[in-house]
Amino acid sequence: MYSATMRAVGGNADFEADLPGHVQRVLATCLQARRDEAADLDPAVGSAVAELNDFVLGGGKRIRPTFAWWGWRACGGTANGPEAEAMLQAASALELIQTCALVHDDLIDESDTRRGKPTIHRRFQQQHRDSEHTGDDTQFGMAAAVLLGDLALAWADDMLHSSGIPAEAMMRALRPWRAMRTEVLSGQYLDVLGQVNVDESPEAALKICLLKAASYTVQRPLELGAEIAGARPEALTALRRFGSDIGVAFQLRDDLLGVFGDPAVTGKPAGDDLREGKRTVLIAEAVAAAHERDDQAKLDLLHEVLGDPLLTEQRVESAREVLTELGAVAAVEKRITELTGSAMLALHTAGLDEPAASRLAELAIAVTDRNH
Repeated sequence: MYSATMRAVGGNADFEADLPGHVQRVLATCLQARRDEAADLDPAVGSAVAELNDFVLGGGKRIRPTFAWWGWRACGGTANGPEAEAMLQAASALELIQTCALVHDDLIDESDTRRGKPTIHRRFQQQHRDSEHTGDDTQFGMAAAVLLGDLALAWADDMLHSSGIPAEAMMRALRPWRAMRTEVLSGQYLDVLGQVNVDESPEAALKICLLKAASYTVQRPLELGAEIAGARPEALTALRRFGSDIGVAFQLRDDLLGVFGDPAVTGKPAGDDLREGKRTVLIAEAVAAAHERDDQAKLDLLHEVLGDPLLTEQRVESAREVLTELGAVAAVEKRITELTGSAMLALHTAGLDEPAASRLAELAIAVTDRNH
C-alpha cells in the first residue's frame, strides 16, 4: 500500500528534473526514521546510526538508482505518480547495498578516507581514542564498521519490501535483487582471495570485475527497474548485455582512476589500489605484457609496489610509468572503448522506450569517461 507521503509527493513530482535529488530525499526520510528507532533502543545506537546516515547522505553519484530508474522507464514505467514514487524508493534501496559494500570494502582494504572524509572504521577508531575507552581502538573501529555495514544491508531489504510496488512486480524484482547481493559479495571474496593467492591472470581480474562491479553497478539495477515495469524478454536480454558491458567498462575506468586519479577529485589517496595490492585488469595486463617481453625489471617493480602500505608518491609515479610503458593503460582504454561500443549496439537494437533509450546512452558515456 502506498503511504500518504508517497501519494502526495509522487502525484506531481518531476523526478527526472533532479533524479539524484529525489533519491536523496527518499534516503533522508527513510534514514531519519531508522535513526529515531535506533535512538529509542539506546542513545549510543542512535549516535552510531547517525554516523552511518552521514556516510550515506554525504556523497555519492547515485549511479545505481539512476540506472534502475531508467530501466523502469525504458520498459514502460511511468515518469510520475504513486507507482513512480514506489519505484523511486525501490531504486533508492540500492544505495544502502552500496553503503554496505563501501563500508566493508574500506575495512578490508584498511582505507583511511572515502569521499575525502575518514572511513567509517577510522571514525569509530577515533571516537574510541577521544572517549578514552578501554581496549583496542582499531578492533573497536573494525567491529563498528562490520555491524553498521550489516545494518545498511538489512535496511536495503526493508526499503525494497516497503516500497509499495505491487506484489507481482516484487516477485519479479527479487530475482535480480537476490542475484546482485550474492554476486557482489562473491566478487568481494574473490578480490580478497586474489590478493593472497597472487592470481595475476586477466581472466581472474575480469571475473572479479564482472561480479564485484558490473553486476551491482549497472546490470542488476537496470534489470531491477525493468522487471518492476514488466519488461518484455527481449528487452531484458538487451539490457543485460548493455548493463554487463557498461558495468565492466565503469570498473575499468575506476581501476585507472585508482592509480592515475587526482586525490582532490577522487577523494582517495593517489595509488591506493597499489597499496592495497589489488589485482585489477590494469595490473593483469601489465604483468602479462612484462612476461611476454621478458622484462624482469618492470615485473619486479610491479610486485614490489603491490600491497606496500607505505608506498611513497615517488614509487607510485614509477609504477604509473611502468604501467604506461608496458601498454597496460592503452589496453584498458581499448577495452573500455570496445565494451562501450558493444553496449551501445545492444541498446540501439532493443527498441526501448524514449526518452529512456537516449538517457541510457548518455549515462553510458558519463560513467565510462569520467575523472572521479
